[in-house]
Amino acid sequence: MKALIQRVTNAKVNISGKTKGSINKGLVVFVGFAENDTNEIIEWVINKIRKLRVFTDQEGKMNNSVEEEKGEMLIISQFTLYASVKKGTRPSFTEAAKTELAETLYNYLLEYVSNNTSLYIQSGIFGADMQVELTNDGPVTILVERE
Repeated sequence: MKALIQRVTNAKVNISGKTKGSINKGLVVFVGFAENDTNEIIEWVINKIRKLRVFTDQEGKMNNSVEEEKGEMLIISQFTLYASVKKGTRPSFTEAAKTELAETLYNYLLEYVSNNTSLYIQSGIFGADMQVELTNDGPVTILVERE
């Protein structure tokens, strides 16, 4: 599993010209899945993200987590995190999980976050053509991976 997180001051996802979800201060989390990903991997990644100290304290040091900041989270499925450009100029996505498995894992992830955190959560729609707008704060962008 790969999760690309971005610390934001605000973000929203639009689908067919309509806002599906929006957040204020928090994290945008783009998630991609591989064929060997499991619920346990998802739980590890989410628990890592919610505890990552990526928000600044009063002294300007990154010491606070999204939970400590009472931040929000916008979660977007993005299979292109598994793009390979080793050969040629067209990305290959053979390392990404097949659609049915990826959707199951994505739905589990959303359920896990909702049931195991107090964070305000918004999400896109799996497989939809989405337009994501965000204001990256810092910028802070971190890739969290687990196999």
